[in-house]
Formats: sequence, structure tokens, C-alpha cells
Amino acid sequence: MNENMFQFEKGLEILHITLTEIQKDQFVKFYERLVEKNKVMNLTAITEWEDVVQKHFLDSLSLVRVLDLNQIETLIDVGTGAGFPGIPLKIAFPHIKITLMDSLNKRIRFLEEVIQVCGLEEIEAIHSRAEDLARNQKYRENYDLCVSRAVANLSALSEYCLPFVKVGGQFISYKSAAAVEETVQAQRAIEILGGKKRMIDQFQLPDSDISRALVVVDKVKNCSKKYPRKAGMVTSQPL
Repeated sequence: MNENMFQFEKGLEILHITLTEIQKDQFVKFYERLVEKNKVMNLTAITEWEDVVQKHFLDSLSLVRVLDLNQIETLIDVGTGAGFPGIPLKIAFPHIKITLMDSLNKRIRFLEEVIQVCGLEEIEAIHSRAEDLARNQKYRENYDLCVSRAVANLSALSEYCLPFVKVGGQFISYKSAAAVEETVQAQRAIEILGGKKRMIDQFQLPDSDISRALVVVDKVKNCSKKYPRKAGMVTSQPL
């Protein structure tokens, strides 16, 4: 693993992120638990260390390109899946209080194992749908930042995510190179939900030709209590 750590450290240097040896060890423990658990449940199709580093770890941490995470206190990761981007962000920026949310309880149990194995604190994994959790006053409009790498249309994703963000905070969606067109189509939904598109950062992952984009949306006003709508309506009848 030492030889392969060079690739990770090179990518971190490009992102201007410095990790302690303890943090690097936490990433290794996360990887080992991910691969082990993946043998019995479908967490990711990407299992080789080099690929996980590039397509999961560095991709998750690329958020630093558009935001100073040292200024963020609270974060929710909607549709976190196997813990991306939430777990890498927690390891690299341990001061952030993080909520990981996913609708599949098996994934939540896996994430709880990762949290324990890596010794992470002030992070919770919640089994819920966004439509339900966003109506809970403990979580609604309570976060500085909402992130999601979920594979959903940006219009639907905005309805899932913006209700969690406090006014003055941000919702940032991890997207592919097709983000520009998708963002144009989602413009109306973003505005209805109290958001305003700030920017789209298009880039390539370190040492690759993989194109990625970060769509940054500012929360400029409170979200109407009628959003998010009931389960199913968000995707079947997008705003």
C-alpha cells in the first residue's frame, strides 16, 4: 500500500490538502472495509485501490475547488450510498459535523461500521428518504452545506437537497460533464426552492481524462413548506 499511497498524495497535493498519518490510515481502513463488505453487498463497482483513490476519494475531496471547507460547520450528504462524498470529507476535515443519509438500511449499517472502525466523531448515519427527513425540524434548513453525488436529475436533486440548507448556505451537486445543460433545465426548480446558481466548476480528476463538474447553488431564501413533495412526485413530476 505504501507504493500506491504516492498516487493519493499526489492528488491531495493538487487539491492543496494535507493529511496526517492518522488520516491516511483512516482512508486505508475505509477502503479495506469497503472492499470486504462489497463481497456480500453491492456498494461499488470500483474496487481497485488506485481506482477508488481517483474516482471516489479524490473526486469526493474535489469539493475544495469551489468552497473553503474550513468555514463549514455542518454538512449533510443526501443519498450517500457507500459514503461518498461524506466519509472522505469527514476524514479530511474532522471539524465538520456530518449527517450521512441514505434510503437503504444495509448501507447505513455499513457506514456505522466505517465510522466505528475509523474512529470518526460527530458524524451520524441516518436511514431515511430525503422527502421524509427534510420535514423533520431537526434537519430542515439546518445545514451550512448539502452535498450529493446521487445519480438523479438536478431538478429532482434540488428538491431533495435545498430544503436541508439554511439561508446563506450552499447545495453542491457532483455531476458529469453534461452538467451545464442539466443546470439550465433545473433553473426554475432551483429558484422555486429558494436557490440561486452561483457557478459550475468543470475539471478533470487528477491524472485522468475523467471529466467532472461541481454545480454550486446558494440558498438565498427559505424554502416553501410544501417542498419536498411526497415520495414519487419529485422524480415523476419535476418542477
